[in-house]
Amino acid sequence: MPAAVEFEAVATPPRIPLNDLGRMSLEERSAIEAAALRVIASGWYVMGPEHDAFERELAEYVGVEHAVGLGNGTDALELGLGALGVGVGDHVLTVANAGAYATTAVRLLGATPVYAEVHPVDLLLSRATLEAALSRLAGEDILPKALVVTHLFGQVVEMAPILEIANARGIAVLEDCAQALGATGADGVKAGAYGDIATMSFYPTKNLGAIGDGGAIVTRDPDLAEVVRRRRQYGWVAKYRVGDERGRNSRLDELQAAVLRARLPLLDAHNARRREIHAAYEAVTDAMVTTVARPYIGHLAVGAWDERERVRETFAAAGIVTDVHYPVPDHLQAFPSPPETVRLPVTERAAERILSLPIFPGLRDDEVERVVAVLAEVSG
Repeated sequence: MPAAVEFEAVATPPRIPLNDLGRMSLEERSAIEAAALRVIASGWYVMGPEHDAFERELAEYVGVEHAVGLGNGTDALELGLGALGVGVGDHVLTVANAGAYATTAVRLLGATPVYAEVHPVDLLLSRATLEAALSRLAGEDILPKALVVTHLFGQVVEMAPILEIANARGIAVLEDCAQALGATGADGVKAGAYGDIATMSFYPTKNLGAIGDGGAIVTRDPDLAEVVRRRRQYGWVAKYRVGDERGRNSRLDELQAAVLRARLPLLDAHNARRREIHAAYEAVTDAMVTTVARPYIGHLAVGAWDERERVRETFAAAGIVTDVHYPVPDHLQAFPSPPETVRLPVTERAAERILSLPIFPGLRDDEVERVVAVLAEVSG
């Protein structure tokens, strides 16, 4: 009987995730566990002292007077736009490359989303793309009721020209900061402190994430804050007394608020680690759309390649997980009633080329080096 053939075992490198929510420092884990136990012991699970304290701390962190905790980021968009007066028959201008979240909120209000193109370098709204969109809409006799400015991937839109244009036309401005909490513009103002109202998501993958869903609005305007406070809890003007027909149930629960309070003091350090990782990527390739040279807090590390699928397969073969944020622009989504019919060539081309790489505070240096090695290979 022939001797058995022995094969040399080949070690498969461990997989590098796009994100790993289970990786955290002992300090962070201990703070979260203590927060959870504190809530359990209190017997107060919805809109209690943790919730109220988090609202104060979040407002202070962003640099505004008011924060209102909500059930999730999409509710924040819908309630924020509603507080600005958006309703049935109105138009809301936004970008089409941000995952359809704003589009969904606009449609829930019975309003119509319309779209601006993005800048070809950073894929953000700019003065030029906003002016072009407003000019196009004026030709259709449309003046948007509101503008949603998305700080995409953790980058900050240059807000001064945006506000100048919007204010001159009486268009309310909502900042979508779901991917940019902690980011600061070149003028030193934090994302969320520019517009009339701003929205946050605390979905677990966000830079400040809960251990479930959560969201908030922030604003300097006490009247806008009061509208959202009223509408997040059935439209009550007093307990069990409805005074606003647009009320709903969208409350940030006490456990999530306590977890977010524990994590908020760590946010700046976590964002700094994200930027450090991104700088290592940028050192070996010029393919990155996101960059630490601009206001950016490393929510997503996004590059762009003409042969994206080949590049993605190369990363996959090396055990590195990637994703696409986002593959289908809003104006090409298969909604039951389609959004605005418009061509957005920069947005559409970017959707075919972009690829998100691993970036999160718990990513180890040896893993960063593996990603860098493959980046150098596919970009060489």
